[in-house]
Amino acid sequence: MRIPIPDVLQRKSSDEYTPVPWNAHDLRALDMLREALPDRASTLRLELPGYVASRRGLATTLRAIDEAHGGGFYEVPADAEWDARAAEACFGGDELVIDVQTHMVNPARMVGGTADRLRRFLQNINPERWGAPADPWDSAAAATSIDAGLLTATHWLDEIFRRSETWVAVISCFPGRESANESILTNEEINACKRLLDRFAGTGRIYTHALVHPNLGQSELDGMAQIRDEFRPAAWKAYTLWQARETVPENGRPRGWFFDDEQVGIPFLETVRSTGPRMVCVHKGVDGISAGNAIPGSSPRDIGPAAAMFPEITFVVYHSGYQPDASIKEEAYQADREQHFGVDRLVASLAQAGTQPGANVYAELGSTWFMVMRSPLEAAHVLGKLLKAVGEDRIVWGTDSIWYGPPQFMIDAFRAFQIPAWMQAEYGYPALTREIKRKILGANAAPLYGVDLDAARSARVSADPAWLDPAEQALAGRFP
Repeated sequence: MRIPIPDVLQRKSSDEYTPVPWNAHDLRALDMLREALPDRASTLRLELPGYVASRRGLATTLRAIDEAHGGGFYEVPADAEWDARAAEACFGGDELVIDVQTHMVNPARMVGGTADRLRRFLQNINPERWGAPADPWDSAAAATSIDAGLLTATHWLDEIFRRSETWVAVISCFPGRESANESILTNEEINACKRLLDRFAGTGRIYTHALVHPNLGQSELDGMAQIRDEFRPAAWKAYTLWQARETVPENGRPRGWFFDDEQVGIPFLETVRSTGPRMVCVHKGVDGISAGNAIPGSSPRDIGPAAAMFPEITFVVYHSGYQPDASIKEEAYQADREQHFGVDRLVASLAQAGTQPGANVYAELGSTWFMVMRSPLEAAHVLGKLLKAVGEDRIVWGTDSIWYGPPQFMIDAFRAFQIPAWMQAEYGYPALTREIKRKILGANAAPLYGVDLDAARSARVSADPAWLDPAEQALAGRFP
């Protein structure tokens, strides 16, 4: 029987990489779900799509994934598949969720190479929603099938704040020069969105990044003080894998740049230190290229050296170096490997630089959690390695929404996830306790962005449940 594919098992992607194909475990879980999901929906007299999208449907999905991988990863009781209150008890939480990586676009700027990649990405993640032209690489055809209204600030507000329990969100950026029609959202537009959205979502719930391309020359660094004063960003966003088209070698691949190179990275970090804010969020990983042909600048190998050279700067490593490559499986870190891939690259960089847990490096989970949560053994290795390398106070929550739709299913799955005791014993990973999850989902990001947790909790309690408080909507049955 054909079933709606649950969000957790969608072969979705990010703008930077193509979908990873289903593996044998995925197919085993899907086989179980083809029988279980229609059975549960029919017994409860619910429409199948509605059941699949609900918390009860998520319970059924996670239990199938857990069984397909041998069990012990998702702690979901059987009655959560049937009973709405049991599902709420399983997935509910009172954490203040802070999402440090969200995205939107200005549809009027949907031109050029970056926009073309975004169109292809949207059709990869959900052809039924975004359309699938006969030639998926024909960007003109793709443009005719995409509802630009689903990419706007208004839709972002609905997906993030009304349809999930996210309370604070950071609007992040794409690489690309504004003047060359490479950027699909400018620094000025990000700031304007913040001012507008604050009126609806409540002041203090939205923070922003400002994008800098240090490899474009001194003019980029000279303009940082003006950006700081005009837009008041909470942090700088950098893409070390991005390279201007005209500087890419003919018939070659972009090389990107690194924080520890004397021509680009070090002058940039010196400007960050002198100008402020002293926080840099950098894209590392998920570049969509096979491990043997990855863009060099996407590697986090420079994070350890840069953090050691600039202890005054906080580095937030977006995606934590994860590589969604079918040939790469996240396993236990081994220091003596000749070459490291995925998250191990970040772990190795920190270890070699002597950067200890609790230092000035944070690991971020946007897209990484989305990709590994359907492969729980890998998910346990990723989280276990990061907990050992940066510490439980230095992992922050991000989702890359709105690319994956409302992020609630990712929040719920994370709440139910655990690192099995056998992996704790064999690899020295700590248990993924409720307190550690609370830190990752929001408490760790709060001091980075100056969020007063007590004030935010008070504001959440007094907010209008019809629009601003998804937690009350959940209790009323919004997430049945």
